Amino acid sequence: MTTLARWARAEWGALYTAMRGPLAERRWRAAPMAVTAVCLTAVLHVVHHQAWGYRLVRDAGGVRAEDPLWLALLRTPLSLFVPALDLPVWGALAQILLVFGIAELCLGRWRTLALAYVATLAGTLYARLAIWLGPGAPVGLPASDARVVDSGPSAAVVGLAVFLGWRHRAYVTTSLVIVAMVVEVALKENLAGKEHLAAIGAVLVLCAACEPRHRRSRDRAGSGSGAPPIQS
Repeated sequence: MTTLARWARAEWGALYTAMRGPLAERRWRAAPMAVTAVCLTAVLHVVHHQAWGYRLVRDAGGVRAEDPLWLALLRTPLSLFVPALDLPVWGALAQILLVFGIAELCLGRWRTLALAYVATLAGTLYARLAIWLGPGAPVGLPASDARVVDSGPSAAVVGLAVFLGWRHRAYVTTSLVIVAMVVEVALKENLAGKEHLAAIGAVLVLCAACEPRHRRSRDRAGSGSGAPPIQS
């Protein structure tokens, strides 16, 4: 086995093992939520680009920091599936199918949705705090960003990728995702990039909170029968 193959096995072996069982058992039916999310995003994209549907989608899933908080919270779940207008829709569809699909296989449907919502909500709440702090603060944003329509799955995708990397010990991959988001903000300091960092911060807090329980689970699995540790 080559050095690269050994590294790939060490980095992604646990993730592959977690995915293999559901895929072998149910094949393409193993990730129905991810497939449904892709279809929903595609439908919203089509409707959003119709004269009669633009305002409808914006009112249902477009979040802005200047909106009342209760309205933003109401719109946030659907905002995950409203593609950002300044990015190609195929990018959003690919992100959802790949990352949401892997997360659904490894974590389950409801845990995936919960993590996606936490990551997206972290970005939404960060925007409000940063605009309140103002551009003079290190993490502040200008008041004009309050009118920026904030939608799309990117914060959820980044958060899920970080959580999956931590859970299945793909630490190099996790680090690369985080570094890429930091570089994004350094090169193009905008609302979306900083929201990605807020999503990563929220997920890392969850990882730290879950680590003791996850470690005990690994220890019990590894000492149960003398067999090699089973990745949870």
